[in-house]
Amino acid sequence: MKTSDFNFNLPNSLIAQIPSKNRGDSRMLVINRKNNSITHHYIKDLKNFLDSNDILVFNDTKVIPARLFGNKKTGGKIEILLLNENEENEWNVLIKSSRKPKINDELTLCDGSIYAKVIGFEENGSALIKISCDKSFLEIINLKGYLPLPPYIKRDYFDKNILKIDNERYQTIFANKLGAVAAPTAGLHFTTKLINEIKSKGVQQTFVTLHVGLGTFKPVNTESIYSHKMHSEWFEITRTTANKLNNIKKNNGKIFAVGSTCVRTLESQKEICAHHGETDIFIRPPYNFKHVDAIVTNFHLPKSSLLMMMSAFTGYDLLMKAYEEAIKQKYRFYSYGDCMLIL
Repeated sequence: MKTSDFNFNLPNSLIAQIPSKNRGDSRMLVINRKNNSITHHYIKDLKNFLDSNDILVFNDTKVIPARLFGNKKTGGKIEILLLNENEENEWNVLIKSSRKPKINDELTLCDGSIYAKVIGFEENGSALIKISCDKSFLEIINLKGYLPLPPYIKRDYFDKNILKIDNERYQTIFANKLGAVAAPTAGLHFTTKLINEIKSKGVQQTFVTLHVGLGTFKPVNTESIYSHKMHSEWFEITRTTANKLNNIKKNNGKIFAVGSTCVRTLESQKEICAHHGETDIFIRPPYNFKHVDAIVTNFHLPKSSLLMMMSAFTGYDLLMKAYEEAIKQKYRFYSYGDCMLIL
């Protein structure tokens, strides 16, 4: 298949710039693969599609305040996006500045609380910086860093009113393990009330961890989808989670993966077991899903690997028809948008 097959035209007005007024108000488009139907619901209706022997799998990663502002020693303004820590005090980052940074450039970040030196560059254009600070680096960025919102959200990072909203709503209610530079957005729709209602039906829940990387927003640029090199992300499945999921399968229950990150984590294994490490799995048509039976997911970017993943699950024609219907019905798209349930 060609990458161009996964393109679609989306009016800018449908790209959600802020979250819905209340967490849990989101609309939910439901795709039923058995009868090729597309119906319209709300996330609060999810419990009606679950049976007592099913399980919901959430990603408990937490987004770090990875966007930092500062200056070069020469005085020029810079913006840094933390990607991952290679070793203690050495970070892989993206640097935005008027002039391309050079090795040995000295940087001052977070109102002088952090000093850094550029020590190298990677093939993908990212930089390596060495950090030094008097206090805990994580404590400083928690106070003075900014959540790294996706590039399609056009936002004044210094608007205190909007920052307050983002700090609450760009994290799931079960965000626990710091390490992501983007939120597992399908989980943003869930409230304590909804989870309790689902639990009251006997439905179980469990967690995996996958630290979402910037590559999640990277479009596929190769002509053929099969030539694309997938980015890696760190994941973990605990023994408790593995046991729960295997027991669900033994009892003919279904695994509902909340988000593409959970799908990626579970499908990285031939057999579900306790494990942690990096995954670079690229799920695209044709693909035989081993573990996941249903998916809750947001609407994804054109030509993205996530859109291709969902196509592998639904079938290409049905998914593209669903996107056409979502646009027609004016669903809100992307991170702060509405969601879909694929059965």
